[in-house]
Amino acid sequence: MAVILSGAKDRVGGTSESRASLACLERSFAEFTLSAANGLRLTAAALVLLTLSALHPATSAAQAKPEPTRSQAKPGSVGSQARLDSAGTRVASDSAAAPLAGRVRGSATAPVTVYEMSDFQCPYCRTFALQSFPVLDSTYVATGKVRWAFVNFPLTSIHDNALAAAEVGVCAAQQNAFWHVHDLLYRHQDVWAPLKEPGAFFLSLADSAKISRQALLACVRAPATQETVRAEAQGAQHAGANSTPTFYIEGGLLTGAQPLVVFQHVLDSILRVKTKGTAR
Repeated sequence: MAVILSGAKDRVGGTSESRASLACLERSFAEFTLSAANGLRLTAAALVLLTLSALHPATSAAQAKPEPTRSQAKPGSVGSQARLDSAGTRVASDSAAAPLAGRVRGSATAPVTVYEMSDFQCPYCRTFALQSFPVLDSTYVATGKVRWAFVNFPLTSIHDNALAAAEVGVCAAQQNAFWHVHDLLYRHQDVWAPLKEPGAFFLSLADSAKISRQALLACVRAPATQETVRAEAQGAQHAGANSTPTFYIEGGLLTGAQPLVVFQHVLDSILRVKTKGTAR
């Protein structure tokens, strides 16, 4: 049974699309998922989500469909790395999280991992990214309590530029600049979202992020990049997401741009349970 707390979100309906390309992403979710026969496990986190009930709206995407691939090429992977981003926060990534490498923030030994499934053109995702996440990042991620992974879930039927933005994010990660570009995309969403041809604007972000324009452009044009995004979107739906933003936390789904206090309540409750035996 999936335990879902709903909030402000963009919504997408389920599809019967093949899940043959999910292997890489499912490995990333493996720590938190069980077989279909057992369903999602009900941890303390799930019980918290069950107790809270729906609070805030979320953007719906019942008509969205996975973007077709340009080719059947397998997505490229980024090697193991651990680095400091521009804000000085440690950003860790490893081969086990590929192709999420470069988009995983926080300590590999953090007791809790959150998978954020988001769309760069979703207004509710923007609200979360600019208002709530900075506080969660400094309070939980930077202190080693939570590891945070960003999973692309572009709702292409209602957000025309979401796929292109997701590809830019994937390519920025290859230059160790994902979180910087992540912030720029959300901060300037009102500029690029209505554009018919956002490519020039996206390319200009390379200058702001101090990364190679040439490398960014080559990566965005590579068929494997779109394949990576498509596989992640299918993986997000396989994990139970049908709207953005959705957060996969220890066997429960928290959906929508919930108030900060809700995230704090959920994470604190999980941490109390998971660190109970080590606090002595």
